[in-house]
Amino acid sequence: MKRWIMVLPLAVFLLVAVFLYRGLYLDPAELPSAMIGKPFPSFSLPSVQGDRTLTQADLEGKPALVNVWGTWCVSCRVEHPVLNKLAEQGVRIYGVNYKDDNAAALKWLAEFHNPYQLDVRDEQGTLGLDLGVYGAPETFFIDAKGVIRHKYVGVIDETVWREKLAPIYRELLDEAQP
Repeated sequence: MKRWIMVLPLAVFLLVAVFLYRGLYLDPAELPSAMIGKPFPSFSLPSVQGDRTLTQADLEGKPALVNVWGTWCVSCRVEHPVLNKLAEQGVRIYGVNYKDDNAAALKWLAEFHNPYQLDVRDEQGTLGLDLGVYGAPETFFIDAKGVIRHKYVGVIDETVWREKLAPIYRELLDEAQP
């Protein structure tokens, strides 16, 4: 009995060590999403620019990135020039201005340029909640039918785009070709 009591702390330590070791190799940007494979959530929200009301139907038709951003987000400021470059290259990007003041969002877009073909105003965070957003920036990849196919959490820089995300976007474009 005494031997078992002496071995128990060692067994617990080894079990904890295995879990911690495994955690070293997990990518923190790969947060699981229950939305993968499901249609983009239904919404009816105003656009950032103008009085137009946007719905999920406005996002359908062609593959796109749906970028969740906010003027309060320091990482979004880092990511924004890359999104502008991608938009110039023909990448379709929709924005979700998350829990933000619309006047601040308009000023941001005027100052830093607007890469978004459509930009949804989600001041209350309801769409973000439906998407399972943890914060910003987060980017969802949707196919031509509006189904979420991939989620990326964190800043999209040129390396991340080239090595991880561009192949996903190209695959969605290829699937959309008749």
